Amino acid sequence: MSKEKYLSYEESGVSIDANDQMVERISRSVASTHGPRVIGLENGFAGLFRLDYDEKLFKRNYKHPVLVACTDGVGTKIIIAQQMGRYDTVGIDLVAMSVNDMIVQGAEPLFFLDYLAVNKLEPQQIAQMVESVAAGCRMADCALIGGETAEMPDLYGKDEYDMAGFAVGVVERDRIITGSGVQKGDVILGLGSHGIHSNGFSLVRNICFKKNKLKVTDAIDELDGQLLGEALLEPTRIYVKPVVKLLRGYTVKKVVHAMAHITGGGLVGNIPRVLPTDCNAVLKTKAWPVPKIFDYLQKSGPVEDEEMYRVFNMGIGYVLVVAPDFADAITEKLTKYGEQVYKIGTITGGTGKVLLK
Repeated sequence: MSKEKYLSYEESGVSIDANDQMVERISRSVASTHGPRVIGLENGFAGLFRLDYDEKLFKRNYKHPVLVACTDGVGTKIIIAQQMGRYDTVGIDLVAMSVNDMIVQGAEPLFFLDYLAVNKLEPQQIAQMVESVAAGCRMADCALIGGETAEMPDLYGKDEYDMAGFAVGVVERDRIITGSGVQKGDVILGLGSHGIHSNGFSLVRNICFKKNKLKVTDAIDELDGQLLGEALLEPTRIYVKPVVKLLRGYTVKKVVHAMAHITGGGLVGNIPRVLPTDCNAVLKTKAWPVPKIFDYLQKSGPVEDEEMYRVFNMGIGYVLVVAPDFADAITEKLTKYGEQVYKIGTITGGTGKVLLK
């Protein structure tokens, strides 16, 4: 009589041992993002975070706190990372996509959680991915307090993975920025991007790989010899620290009337989200330098100007609409905080649209 063979989880494609190794590897990266408001809970099923903190050195209390939450992914930029075999950049993109959205409302990020789905759990690769997320959290001054790594060989092909992120922040109720204060004569400031960021990659891949048959390892003369994959994987710039610091400097006067994170839809799609219906944003497209990557993509397509500004950030990753009397001071502060700041336009009467000049 033959002995019956017992099945195991690992034979089905999921390794519990690999998961345990992964948790051990990422613990230091996760801990590097924790501040005094994170409450340690070994082997806990959820992360704990104190909203108020009464210690004198780190005192941060709120009168009327409003929680702000965001979630996002990295989109098809992940396919470029997979082709490059890179695991150390897209985690920064993942954090950026949520925290840059959050600060538009005037909030400061508090904590972040990630979700990683993979074909096969390779502890070293997951550790690189989580360290990338942790690096983004350190840039954003928020704590990585939890996450999930799912090994799903029946859903993802070999070397495939996906990522999602979730951020929670806080803002005082009377300091929420909605765009309602925008008025004629306001100045529009743009903060420089780090290349493409994390939007428009379906068009990017169509241009580079389908039409022009390029490889991620090709050196591109128009990009000063940089490998195409490296240029495309430039992480999204995180604007949290300079913007939060700027807002904290104006505790009484509300001189920042609106902000916009320039993601899918570009400048023409995102700025109208914070405009009153009786105002237009008039942008001077010659007021800032367009990074070489966009010129290269437009010529390689080719792609019309209107489509470029509707899909990509074109060199401006974040926008502030500010009171005209404070525009110079705000520009000086943000420059001091490490940003490339450009006066890219003004607010006029209109119908809630962006006009490119």
